[in-house]
Amino acid sequence: MDLNTIWFILVTVLFIGFFFLEGFDYGVGILLPFLGKKDEERRAIINTIGPVWDGNEVWMLTAGGAMFASFPHVYATLFSGFYLALALMLVALILRGVAFEYRQKYADPAARKRWDLAIFIGSALPALLWGVAVGNLMRGVAIDADMYYWGGLLPLLNPYSILGGLVFVSLFTMHGANYLALKTEGELVTRAKKIAFQSWIVATVLTVAFVVWTFFATDILTKPGVNGLIPASLAAIALLTVGWFIRTGKHGRAFVSGSLTIVFATVMVFAGLFPRILISTLDPAYSLDIWNAASTPYTLTVMTIVAGIFVPIVLVYQVWSYRVFRKRVKVDPKTLVY
Repeated sequence: MDLNTIWFILVTVLFIGFFFLEGFDYGVGILLPFLGKKDEERRAIINTIGPVWDGNEVWMLTAGGAMFASFPHVYATLFSGFYLALALMLVALILRGVAFEYRQKYADPAARKRWDLAIFIGSALPALLWGVAVGNLMRGVAIDADMYYWGGLLPLLNPYSILGGLVFVSLFTMHGANYLALKTEGELVTRAKKIAFQSWIVATVLTVAFVVWTFFATDILTKPGVNGLIPASLAAIALLTVGWFIRTGKHGRAFVSGSLTIVFATVMVFAGLFPRILISTLDPAYSLDIWNAASTPYTLTVMTIVAGIFVPIVLVYQVWSYRVFRKRVKVDPKTLVY
């Protein structure tokens, strides 16, 4: 296995970690205005992700940094072509981070509701835009022979990619509801369990529609060699078991199954793309792959050594931090931080 393939796999792993961790993070933010009936309950909901949300976002930064270093042409084409969408996402994430920190500094209920709305928007909009971005990666975009994207923002908002965005929002909402069922107490748990099943139904319907459309509109599931058919099948099985575990009251297993759904779905996307990273709709020969978009062998070698040292350290720290904050959050103003 060459270094180009290794770094493609590593970037895939980083995006798996991001979508898995930030998935329930976004889901909690999306559910905040609907599950929390009182201010104390909304504070408890925020406190379930308060100690970890910023650490979860580091995975996105790491994935972007790894792509910049390993496949710089992909980074340049992607971030310039999707600039407006990514700038909008960045504004939403900044708004969300500010809301987490400033919400508790205001005693006025109206002000806190405005910050709650900011958290909702800062969670729902990035989830939607990530789905739109992934949908366009699967469908392909207009890239010319010089690796430039032509089209602007509006062509990215096509029906297929918008459906992909709705799939992401629904899956993350389900993921967040299962997380809250494990992290809260009292009436919040009851509401979280109810909305977990409801969001599972919506996610299942949208995901099935998206996968069927993917089968006919792209070659992600059908191209010769490595494709996304097997991980797509595993994601479907995992998604079906989520509903079963929710109905039987096994919410820990439901959360694990939801996590596996996201993991296998991400593998489906990257396996279906391989060895391409950005597909050109103008001419398949213009597509960016792990060879024509990669850094020099020396750069990849140095990065491999650095990643081999620090990635395990990051993983150990991540596991330790979740272990420290593993207890349920009580609806008690005396113990709530956010």
